[in-house]
Amino acid sequence: MQFSYHENSGQEILEIENDLYKYLIKARRHKENDKIAFRNLKDTKIYFYTLVEINRRNAIAKLVSSEEKVVENKHKLHLVWCVVDPKTVEKSIASLNEIGLDKITFVYCEYSQKNFKLNLEKLEKILINSSSQCGRSSIIELEVCDSIQKFIETNDNCYLLDFSSTSIESKKDDIKTIILGCEGGFSSDERKLFDDDKIVGFDSSLILRSETAAISLASKILI
Repeated sequence: MQFSYHENSGQEILEIENDLYKYLIKARRHKENDKIAFRNLKDTKIYFYTLVEINRRNAIAKLVSSEEKVVENKHKLHLVWCVVDPKTVEKSIASLNEIGLDKITFVYCEYSQKNFKLNLEKLEKILINSSSQCGRSSIIELEVCDSIQKFIETNDNCYLLDFSSTSIESKKDDIKTIILGCEGGFSSDERKLFDDDKIVGFDSSLILRSETAAISLASKILI
């Protein structure tokens, strides 16, 4: 772990309890006077605390110093991901966070199963753990949108990832927001929302699963 997450990091005193207590005290076996790094993932500071008291169910840490430390990918990418099985997202979102993806908007497209409901709170917990491990000073921002049509009405310059002779590499420097389909891809009506020069694809004839495509496109653009 590069740091531990606590929503109150920055305050003079931290109370460490529940799962964080089990991890730091029981698993990592920290003792009194040990120095531990924390982030709140709301600002860009890293806070250093000293354990001053360890009890049977909680521990108390006191702030000793802090420093501004931004650990982010220098490029930004907003992925608009057509809703797929939440289990698929849960398995791959930590990798996307490590790659440095800035934001995900989950959008219901025509081929999305409308009964799929994403648990954003659960996803945020996965992202917090991911950032703690890789050192990132933020987590992916998450939101949900009702349709592709509604999304592009308020977001300009969107690209669509689909089968195309225009490779994603050729547009790498231009792509800031890109829409990724679910299994089945996009309907003809959805494709018509985009000019041909806004539709890009991989240089491959293979059909990728949605999560494979998400990680691949994020890697090609961000790393």
